[in-house]
Amino acid sequence: MIADIKMTVAKPYDEMHAADGSVRAHYRSYADWLERMPRERIERKRGEADVAFHRVGITFNVYGADGGKERLIPFDLLPRIIPGDEWTALEAGLRQRVRALNAFLSDVYHDQEILRAGRMPSELVLNNAQFRTEMKGVDVPGGLYAMIAGIDLVRAAGADGKGEYYVLEDNLRVPSGVSYLIENRKMMMRLFPDLFSRYRVQPVEHYPDLLLETLRAVAPEGVLDPTAVLLTPGAYNSAYFEHSFLAQQMGVELVEGQDLFVKDDTVYMRTTQGPRRVDVIYRRIDDDFLDPQVFRADSMLGVPGLMSAYRAGRVTLANAVGTGVADDKSIYPYVPEMVRFYLGEEPILNNVPTYMLRSEEDLAYTLAHLPELVVKEVHGAGGYGMLVGPAATKAEIEHFRQLIIAAPEKYIAQPTLSLSTCPTFVEAGIAPRHIDLRPFVLSGGKEIRMVPGGLTRVAMQAGSLVVNSSQGGGTKDTWVVG
Repeated sequence: MIADIKMTVAKPYDEMHAADGSVRAHYRSYADWLERMPRERIERKRGEADVAFHRVGITFNVYGADGGKERLIPFDLLPRIIPGDEWTALEAGLRQRVRALNAFLSDVYHDQEILRAGRMPSELVLNNAQFRTEMKGVDVPGGLYAMIAGIDLVRAAGADGKGEYYVLEDNLRVPSGVSYLIENRKMMMRLFPDLFSRYRVQPVEHYPDLLLETLRAVAPEGVLDPTAVLLTPGAYNSAYFEHSFLAQQMGVELVEGQDLFVKDDTVYMRTTQGPRRVDVIYRRIDDDFLDPQVFRADSMLGVPGLMSAYRAGRVTLANAVGTGVADDKSIYPYVPEMVRFYLGEEPILNNVPTYMLRSEEDLAYTLAHLPELVVKEVHGAGGYGMLVGPAATKAEIEHFRQLIIAAPEKYIAQPTLSLSTCPTFVEAGIAPRHIDLRPFVLSGGKEIRMVPGGLTRVAMQAGSLVVNSSQGGGTKDTWVVG
């Protein structure tokens, strides 16, 4: 499909320093402050942050690691700073992309015009494990399927040395991480209040308010004062802290499947005052576990009859069932085409060029250049099921070669982008580490809104390009400055 891709792995774009070593304008005041900051004070502040995060309970459970033991996600005290005009351009691109993704989801579950027009292969959608036939013909409020989207952005140095943003991944099912965005900001303001007098840092603390407004805006038609709940798999889920945090911040009930029941195609919540109707469910449970009468019969996490109420238009699920077909890695290369097809516009944000290994030409190129490429499973997530060629051993490369040959349609490949770096406080002192950015985009009613910036994830190990928390990555506060 894209066998003529040529992307030079250049020196990483440095977020703080220009190519000549000078400090970029939006970092100068911070650089002056940092230069006068004793290392001992930074270390002491980091210790205070760890104690505070433990006290609040901001932990992450990595499945299969240390018997499922909870641990802190490393928090770096040195912020990532984005100029306001740069964010404005990103924001426009994010709005455009999410509009196109929602249009695609509405289309493939109804008229399938993009498929009939031949703008993308029908089999990629209709045979996709994330395409839910149960959603065909189901109308959702406002035609919105992905009310909450987490769009992963990376920045690489262009040929002219300037940084260029790329969309690495779209997260439309149950995107997580926004609680760390908010708590990181609270922590920075607590530890270094003097810094916030130097910059006009745009706020992020109002995200829960925007989220609640979004959920209420997509309530079933005719419901004037909707009741929203957050549905969690329970306390053993890796993101349970975030579930409880967001429910508390929004002032809605945190419920598990056993707390809800369906009667006459209506969802009710069990309360001490008796059953109470539920109109909107912000669900943090995957499709397969939502309703044992429709999906996995062995699920103890969902609500029997939920899909019946959903199809009857008596309850809204955020995000909608079946959104996974739009964020699958085999669909990702076609998002720019979605922008053109549905919006009649050119994409503002570019994809990372991608090889589709179902194509013989792309497969041959990939197998011949495995040491240079990143290979990912189309259904993989969290940094699992991937090969980073330049960092892999010969044995790992050959193992992946056999996996690809056995089932090439299960993989995509991309050039190894040298992700931008940002100063990070590590054991050896302050050093550059690779980062990405996950803005959270909220679609409700006629508005698409987001808090400025997003969650910056950082690869804490020198040279590592894997920023996922499940793979040892950390987080930073992200400042969009006026």
